[in-house]
Amino acid sequence: MIRRSYWKILGKDIRRDWELYLLILPVLANYIIFHYLPIYGLQIAFRRYNIGLGIAGSPWTGFTNFSNFFSSYYFLQMTWNTLIISLMLIVYGFPLPILFALLLNEVRRTGLRKGAQTISYLPYFISAVVLVGMLKQMLQTDGGIVNTIITFFGGESIYFLGKPGYFRSIYVLMELWRGTGFSAIIYIAAITSVDQELYEAAAMDGAGRLRRVWHVTLPCIIPTIVIMLILRMGSILNVGWQEILLLQNPLNADVSEVISTFVYKRAFEKNDFSYATAVGLINSLVGLIFVLATNAIAKRAGDTSLF
Repeated sequence: MIRRSYWKILGKDIRRDWELYLLILPVLANYIIFHYLPIYGLQIAFRRYNIGLGIAGSPWTGFTNFSNFFSSYYFLQMTWNTLIISLMLIVYGFPLPILFALLLNEVRRTGLRKGAQTISYLPYFISAVVLVGMLKQMLQTDGGIVNTIITFFGGESIYFLGKPGYFRSIYVLMELWRGTGFSAIIYIAAITSVDQELYEAAAMDGAGRLRRVWHVTLPCIIPTIVIMLILRMGSILNVGWQEILLLQNPLNADVSEVISTFVYKRAFEKNDFSYATAVGLINSLVGLIFVLATNAIAKRAGDTSLF
């Protein structure tokens, strides 16, 4: 009876607001086609996939692909590279959009604030190929702007992409420049929703700008920060494989080979889709564990959590 009344109410809502439900259809179709239907293909990780036999016809191998990956000589090095780059992105890249949003909120001239926002968003829409091409042009030893400055002050040209010690810093700086402005959007939206009466009350109590930011703005956007951190921890083993793949060369391969680039190469260069799927599944499971753990910590420490 309850179920019947529920569907009756839902049908009534759909007939009344059918335009709004129509707008949801593309989003639902995207999730069904690209997120739920591919789950069927995860069984490739447990098979020796043959494109001629198809998924169902390929023989089962159990956990062979998983054990082969964990026992491989490149497992520890590749996982270490992925964690180091991802942790650098979290340590430097997670607080930077928050700081940028707080700084923009303190700009009183509307035109200047909007101009800074627009300029900060633009790098995010540059394709990976163009972005890496620009970076290589700036870092090249002959005529690159960075080496031109170095030689101008008496230094020697450096082949940055050929020195493993520079690779992680170069990649992280590139990602910070590209994504800080775009990532700050949600924090800017959270700041604009803060009740202005709180600022007025703080000002009447004698609080300056810095104290208003510390005692009003930050506490009000803490729930948003916590949610974004939980979501970010879910992709701790996911780094930009396109950019890294384009920046790779034999000289920096020891520090630049990460799980996502390995999956791509294994699948499309060696056509070993079963092995690549197994590694990708491990990657997803680790992300799920981190989300659950971070969510549990956030829930225990405060009232904010995903579920």
